[in-house]
Amino acid sequence: MTAQPPSPRTVAGWILRRPTALSEAEQLQLKSVLAQCPGLDALTRHVRPFATMLTERWGERLPEWLGAVRQDDLPSLHTFAAGIDRDRDAVTAGLALSWNSGVIEGRVNRITMLKRQMFGRAGFELLRKRVLPA
Repeated sequence: MTAQPPSPRTVAGWILRRPTALSEAEQLQLKSVLAQCPGLDALTRHVRPFATMLTERWGERLPEWLGAVRQDDLPSLHTFAAGIDRDRDAVTAGLALSWNSGVIEGRVNRITMLKRQMFGRAGFELLRKRVLPA
């Protein structure tokens, strides 16, 4: 009886987690999967450094990473890299700086929710009373 192959979700989880966070059995299974699929192995070699750039805030490594992505034949990553290139300065800043717009986005989200709740039910005055005290 042969062992059940891991699900795509499981393999994606292994690839996206830090290698040190994987158990020995998971590392062996991932190694086996990557040995059978060279495309997935190449993808893993790009995804892990990008994840490190995100978590460690190493935006200065982005041009080097984009160059490495373009060297491999991975069309989906080429599309991702092209999207990053369209706004490279902003992406580099997002990877390097600790600032974020989370508070502002939360406020906008709350106001949008209030507007949707009240659509067709009340006039501007009631909407104003609900939004401004917040």
